[in-house]
Amino acid sequence: MKSVKVFHYDAFSTKPNKGNPAGVVFEGHFLSKSEMQEIAFKVGFNETAFIASSDKADLKIRYFTPGHEMDLCGHGTIACLYGLYEQGLLPTKNELTIETKAGILPIKLKVNSGRIYITMKQAQPKFMEFRGSQKQLALAIGLTENDLSEELPIMYGSTGIWTLLIPVRSISAFKKMKPNNQLFPEILKENPKASLHPFCLETELEGADMHARHFSSPFSGTVEDPVTGTASGVMGAYYASFIENKAKKPLNLVIEQGLEMDRAGIVSVKISNGKNGVDVEITGTAVYVEELEITVGH
Repeated sequence: MKSVKVFHYDAFSTKPNKGNPAGVVFEGHFLSKSEMQEIAFKVGFNETAFIASSDKADLKIRYFTPGHEMDLCGHGTIACLYGLYEQGLLPTKNELTIETKAGILPIKLKVNSGRIYITMKQAQPKFMEFRGSQKQLALAIGLTENDLSEELPIMYGSTGIWTLLIPVRSISAFKKMKPNNQLFPEILKENPKASLHPFCLETELEGADMHARHFSSPFSGTVEDPVTGTASGVMGAYYASFIENKAKKPLNLVIEQGLEMDRAGIVSVKISNGKNGVDVEITGTAVYVEELEITVGH
């Protein structure tokens, strides 16, 4: 039996119990993959992240849902780096790199009024057309086809993790959404493991540009993600590609999520012209909530 300390941080928020909860284990190098998976399952958050040393980058992070390992997680990364900063364990520099299963990612750090803000560059955006039934798709999240936008395309998008971006006409539809996650793989024939990310251009919080919810793939063992970093990034890229494709870059967007779960959070997204196409960066901060003690092994 091993006793492991898991630190609970809420990412994309400055208030505890808002934003997106993540478990952070600072001593991930002592754990096997099966132990990490067991811890993530017992913690029960959408993601638990494990920090270890890296021979390729400043540090290495592995991410687990209760069901499986993920290549990358935005809010898990923000939580890890915020936690390292708070514990005085971050190198004192403005830029560093992290090794993930999605590759080596550059991170920028900025301290403002004693709070650290973490900027993550994501992978190059990729899009793929959704060719399934819009009617079935709407029903799977508790809506009708009339609730979906006619002007904008439904597209799979990825800046590291695939999600299906679903434009919705009005913010009023978001309160009545009820996901039936088990139906998703059958409807998402082109990409059965993708999550669903409905969004609209009406917002509640001042200064926000887009409003969203995020429904997990049934394979991940969770139902809804309060505030999603990777999906916010690809949503910004979608905005630049399909909504304001003539807009001057860089494009700065503020994304609100989690309001329907009473876990409001904010993600800042920057879309700029890079060497190899479009660069996507997300920025957020976090807040410490509590320390958990988890026992693994038999």
